[in-house]
Amino acid sequence: MTSYLTVARDATAEIEVKRSRFLCTLARVEEEAAARALVDRLRKHHWDARHHCSAFRIGPPPHAVERSSDDGEPAGTAGAPMLEVLRGAGVGDVAAVVTRWFGGTLLGAGGLVRAYGDAVRAALDASGTLRRSLVREHLLELDHADAGRVESELRTRGIAVLDTAYGAGVSLTLGVAPADEPRLAALLAELTSGASETTVAGERWVDNLRT
Repeated sequence: MTSYLTVARDATAEIEVKRSRFLCTLARVEEEAAARALVDRLRKHHWDARHHCSAFRIGPPPHAVERSSDDGEPAGTAGAPMLEVLRGAGVGDVAAVVTRWFGGTLLGAGGLVRAYGDAVRAALDASGTLRRSLVREHLLELDHADAGRVESELRTRGIAVLDTAYGAGVSLTLGVAPADEPRLAALLAELTSGASETTVAGERWVDNLRT
């Protein structure tokens, strides 16, 4: 797995079914503790609601940590359908919490499954998605006189510049997909007349990488 989708922004969406309100809060999270903290925060904020059902997926699929909770709703009618919507959208690093205010009319198992799933779908529509890609970090050392020109050219040609550090020289941290490494080497040979090469420093996940 070298890329996966996550939510582009945190979002909320509310639907109403037979006077019951279902408010979905969708947030990007990168660890289980953050997902659980979101549930706790919403439980305190919406203290008057009867249920705070949740589902989350952490990490890049297919190795994501997955959890769900019905929070008092009949087993399998809330957390599981919420998790299925997240799976169907193919998103990771995301937590969904649906807060329900009971409207006085029982919805039945099928009605609850639809309502909780629809609330998460509505929030996903509001959040949008973006792609995360696994890249290799390449360190490039340059003289101050050349750094601005080289950095600008690299960005223009679709190379992700993850960090720029200034000292005796300028150190650029570049994010490059493995398939793009030969192109990076050719670009640097062209831009520095063969005077500069990179060293590989590690790997990381980055958002919206152009490849």
